[in-house]
Amino acid sequence: MHARSPKNFVLEERLERYADAIEVAPEGYRGIWAQACAPAGAAPFISVHLDLGCGKGTYLVKAARRDPRTLYIGVDSEPVCIAYAAQAVCEGGVRNALVIPGRADDLARLFAPGELAAITLSFPTPHPRKKQAPLRVTQVERLLEYRAILMPGGTLTLRTDSRPFLDFSITQLEGSGWRTLWTSEDVRADHPEMPESEYERKLTAEGARVLGIAATPGPEPTTEQIAAARSVPQSLFEYLPDDLYEGSYIPHGMSWAVETFRNRRANAERRADQEQGAGGNA
Repeated sequence: MHARSPKNFVLEERLERYADAIEVAPEGYRGIWAQACAPAGAAPFISVHLDLGCGKGTYLVKAARRDPRTLYIGVDSEPVCIAYAAQAVCEGGVRNALVIPGRADDLARLFAPGELAAITLSFPTPHPRKKQAPLRVTQVERLLEYRAILMPGGTLTLRTDSRPFLDFSITQLEGSGWRTLWTSEDVRADHPEMPESEYERKLTAEGARVLGIAATPGPEPTTEQIAAARSVPQSLFEYLPDDLYEGSYIPHGMSWAVETFRNRRANAERRADQEQGAGGNA
């Protein structure tokens, strides 16, 4: 899902105005983020937390304020989101947060093995079609890469409004050797201490229930485990509920798939009625 620019929004001007919170050459900090980003004369940060897909930075800033001894780094591929997140960091006056333009497949060149204490995935785009599966941030290859950059005991936390995406992600976590710490059918109720993002507020206002899972790297996965994760259905259409969300909230990014399947079901029912009618007239 692409962020939209409001009227009179000049991206270049915003990026320049809030450049103090943006690191445009992050590769040079690989392995030294905690030391290099500490305020002058201060001790290094005790840990580094990555907010992958940070959006407009609401979660990033809230989390950083609550934990000033940890460095919070937001990564997003959308320039508009980078501008907004940098603005939130600067105007929020937080000194332990910054943002980086980037994607999930950039992380190995941005962070050294064992450098991160936690990774947060907040409402990533589900990419429901089979051909889009490699783009998912919880695809098995991505999860294997996250394992490498997390320190022992580090955590990965996913929040989503999409049950099909969560179900797929669970198969990928199992196949890449992660150990589940908790799952939740309602993260806001079960983990109220977790900062809420602006996007989360928007979705819950529309009727979404926030689903989630937290995991930590377990034993190295076997080749059989990895192969099993790769062999599961890659289309999220395969994970849609039987009722196709009748009368309830449809997860963002899944509307087209749900509407397609509803039309197929309606057409099948119509054909069945026609055939039954034809049989009765015979």
